[in-house]
Amino acid sequence: KILLISRVRHTYTPNMSAASVLRFTSKRRSLVAPLIGSYRNHQHQHRSLSVLAASSTSNGHSDSHSNSNQYRFQYSYQTLAAIAAGGSAAALLSTSSSSVVASCEKKKVEAPPVGDPFPLQPPKNKEVVGPKGIPSRAEQIRRLKSSSKQSDPSDDQYDVLVIGGGATGAGIAFDAATRSNLPSGLKVACIERGDFASETSSRSTKLIWAGIKYLASASAALLSWDLLTSPVTTVKDFYSEFSMVFNCHQERKYMMDKQAHLTNWVPIVCPFTEWNIWPPPFGHPIFSFFPVLAPAVFKFYDALSQFTCPPSYIMTKKEARTKFPQLSDQDIKYCAVFYEGQHNDARTNIAIALSAAEKGAHIANYVQMTDGIFDEDSGKVIGVKAQDRISGETFEIYAKNIIFAGGPFTDKLRSKEEKEGGTVPPAVQGASGSHIVLPGYFAPKDMGLLDYNTSDGRFLFFLPWQGSVIVGTTDKKCDAETLPYPPEEEIQWMMKEVEKYLSNDLKVRRSDVLSAWRGWRPLAADPHAPPGGQVSRDHVISKNPSSGVTFIAGGKWTTWREMAEDVLDKVLGDKAGTCNTLDIKLHGGEGYHKSLSTQLIQKYGVSEEVANHLVKTYGGRVWEVVEKCKPTGKQWPRYGVQLVEGYPYIEAEIRFACQEYACTIEDVLSRRTRLAFLNSEAAQEALPRVADIMAEELGWNKATKKEQIKCAQKYLAAYGGRIPYEDGVALRFLAHEDAMDMFREIDRDGSGFIDPQELKEIATRLGNPLDDKQLKELFRTIDTDKNGKISADEFVAWINAEQSKNDVKRYLHATATVIFEEIDTDQSGFLDKAELKAVTVRLGEDFKDKEIKKIFKEMDTDKDGKISLQEFIAWMDKENDKTGFRKLLASNMQDNNMQGAWLDEKTPKGVTIKRKYTNSGSFLG
Repeated sequence: KILLISRVRHTYTPNMSAASVLRFTSKRRSLVAPLIGSYRNHQHQHRSLSVLAASSTSNGHSDSHSNSNQYRFQYSYQTLAAIAAGGSAAALLSTSSSSVVASCEKKKVEAPPVGDPFPLQPPKNKEVVGPKGIPSRAEQIRRLKSSSKQSDPSDDQYDVLVIGGGATGAGIAFDAATRSNLPSGLKVACIERGDFASETSSRSTKLIWAGIKYLASASAALLSWDLLTSPVTTVKDFYSEFSMVFNCHQERKYMMDKQAHLTNWVPIVCPFTEWNIWPPPFGHPIFSFFPVLAPAVFKFYDALSQFTCPPSYIMTKKEARTKFPQLSDQDIKYCAVFYEGQHNDARTNIAIALSAAEKGAHIANYVQMTDGIFDEDSGKVIGVKAQDRISGETFEIYAKNIIFAGGPFTDKLRSKEEKEGGTVPPAVQGASGSHIVLPGYFAPKDMGLLDYNTSDGRFLFFLPWQGSVIVGTTDKKCDAETLPYPPEEEIQWMMKEVEKYLSNDLKVRRSDVLSAWRGWRPLAADPHAPPGGQVSRDHVISKNPSSGVTFIAGGKWTTWREMAEDVLDKVLGDKAGTCNTLDIKLHGGEGYHKSLSTQLIQKYGVSEEVANHLVKTYGGRVWEVVEKCKPTGKQWPRYGVQLVEGYPYIEAEIRFACQEYACTIEDVLSRRTRLAFLNSEAAQEALPRVADIMAEELGWNKATKKEQIKCAQKYLAAYGGRIPYEDGVALRFLAHEDAMDMFREIDRDGSGFIDPQELKEIATRLGNPLDDKQLKELFRTIDTDKNGKISADEFVAWINAEQSKNDVKRYLHATATVIFEEIDTDQSGFLDKAELKAVTVRLGEDFKDKEIKKIFKEMDTDKDGKISLQEFIAWMDKENDKTGFRKLLASNMQDNNMQGAWLDEKTPKGVTIKRKYTNSGSFLG
């Protein structure tokens, strides 16, 4: 079993005898043990060559069948060394396989802690002018501080103070600053403890969607037995849900029409592989006929927008093959296609915040509310104590009306509206949603896919975005966190789900995950509602009668404007004035037109890709960005030095971002550009250059720059990527398609079942023939229904059995033990510095004494001056390999038959060995 898993995971399995392994595994002879044995290593020049076919050739057997089928048992040189180099932590990690299989405890990348990713020491940035017509951030801070300098705070109070600068909070500030039909305009303030959109608002599925899911769930509820038992309540609930969907359509129309510089339409395919689905989506029998009803449903969906969206349509199997070649066409009956809006969520949020600033709101990021200010007589909150996290200064802000818009963190804010010792009833619960990003070749550049019936009933989108493909989202109730660290099991789930619709020639490999993140949406209830009051199925607005503070939570990205309007109308009452946001273009909307990118190319000589990106990001403000462009030194493009290869971000954007209130490196990598969201490794690569430019713009000294880099690295480490984090899950197993590849390779006659002879053949091809007794015992174990043949389901269940965790872990530690024994030449049971030095010489790499001392110090955790076997194994599990010592051991272990003599070769005298292993990170690169 371990050999099979290793093969499909293209990891290195040392050429050691079964006896050698069993000596260090459990005394109990498991069924896995007979399969652990000599492994013939083969270098393959092509990724798709059948490893098993090569194995049979090395054993003296001709096997044209395997060679012709070209199964995708891929393996790379990097991961050949993984099993020895990383032990249980890294041995079975893939750099090119479909989903993680037995990634034995995964690579032990320390899971980032939950906590504050922002600078611990205020960087004290110098003042940078704001975009044209907008105050600088420093000026905004001065204006916010001015309300605390009055002898009587009531003389200069804000009419509205918003805590939270996400889409909703910034939207409230924007709405309030643009209200009319008032004796005088509203004085508005808004503060955000991090960057604008640093939490939920930047981690969405990037859709401005009108709620097709909620329309379906509402219909299912209406047509349930509840209609008979509780007709009034059921109809009210349906009306509430339907009204929410209708409002979503109107808000989507506003965004797509009025904010065209920030949005685009994306067609989404619903492939149908059968005419009747069971079990049905949404748990209602009527939806079992969704494949038949879909065209009519989507036309009704179009009608809710008054047919202002591109029309839905039907795509035949033949058309699907042309327009969406990545789709599997084996079982597709037809595809229904509908449209949703799409945007760069973080950019939209920043545009809202800057629009508020442009209209007169005093709004600033990196200003944290530390406590409430209470009126001595009434006990109500009349202001907040705040700290500018950039300068470190503290001040007070007074306001007549305070609104909390903290998303899933709202309850933490609400705890500060009570005096010391007071408590507030919980109102907001977080629901995490993870996303993964795949290379752009997994989908057409202008068409996405919806899985409306996943294995657990959730919707899953598969969408082109910013040149890549975004997959999401999951839904799991849990406490909200700041860092975007995504659980590995959710990454695995999404990979498994998307595979079922993709062509068999296009595998989703774990190493294809360029980035992954998690955000939390707020699930809200009104803690101050009277008993029996109606429960909102949309956003919740609630005022605390004792403190006077109002909070708003819930809702969706699409309805940010509606939410802002609703909360202000409720808070201000008769003094609310008229909301005008439906008629106002957001920051960058003025001056935007469809030919803008062409003008940009003609005037500045930037590439077409960069021009399109800049226009879609900054709209009519793009000229302010390109004015900062520097020559590339090339014939073409002439201007626009790219930040990192493969992405359209240019250095001029960093300088402009500092004007747009960017304060940290992470602001630029995560939200001013979306590099961290698209490719976490590319973001790490760009980090030094971003630091250099921001240090120049913001006046950082060396110490501040170093601290900023450290904080940015900490934050970026929380994004997922090609290599999984260690999150407490001991062992990952095969995606279904991986196991099926393995099954098909063993099923030589293509019968759909494995018989005893085929099982015997695969054991022989793996170099571990089974005798009749072993074969019979193994076959009986896999053949759970005892019908004399092994089905695909039985085989997959056997491969993914819980017992494999312990077997593989013991095996990997056995590998490390063999290495330990080879280094321990005096057989003392411990390693010393001399033995570490000697092994580098024996392998042709004479490490310096300083390096040996460093390695020894890392291994000798109990500081007793010697390295035990347990310490050595623990060290092999670690990720850092700056000296290249672990990689040196692993590669030589691969290149030799590990029969007790893999370290025998010595460096010839007089030969200078060039250092090959100078890896600055982990051996996985």
